[in-house]
Amino acid sequence: LPESGVPQLVQPMIWDYAADLDVEGKVQLIEKYRRCGFSKVWFASAFKGATGVNQSLTLIGHHLKNHLEWLAVASRTPADVLEGIALTGWQRYDHFSVLCELLPVAIPSLAVCLQALKNGGYSEKVKENVEKLLGMSNLEIDTYMR
Repeated sequence: LPESGVPQLVQPMIWDYAADLDVEGKVQLIEKYRRCGFSKVWFASAFKGATGVNQSLTLIGHHLKNHLEWLAVASRTPADVLEGIALTGWQRYDHFSVLCELLPVAIPSLAVCLQALKNGGYSEKVKENVEKLLGMSNLEIDTYMR
């Protein structure tokens, strides 16, 4: 790969939507990419649409945990290597599947995930900030919100 020139033309994106990432495995993968000549990498998470083909409501806690895991990977990665994170919000699993988790039901999850990334974690203060921004009185993380 280094001799091909590809690492100077592209930046790999590491995709994983799990709530329990293999943090050490991701750190090792990033090191492998660096040894191959890639100077930058991207992460890809999901704030919705990655937990079930027929999911109707968004379980915020799953997506929050995914982002907290990516923050753990980022904290173990040299600062100049991480180019950014793409927050995906899948609408369907493939072109033949029904729609899942429409955007309106996932806006609280998007807000929580963005605030967690912005603040480097999740706390009661972050929760209160999201509630204020969305005009909500009680943000539910571990149950399906209605």
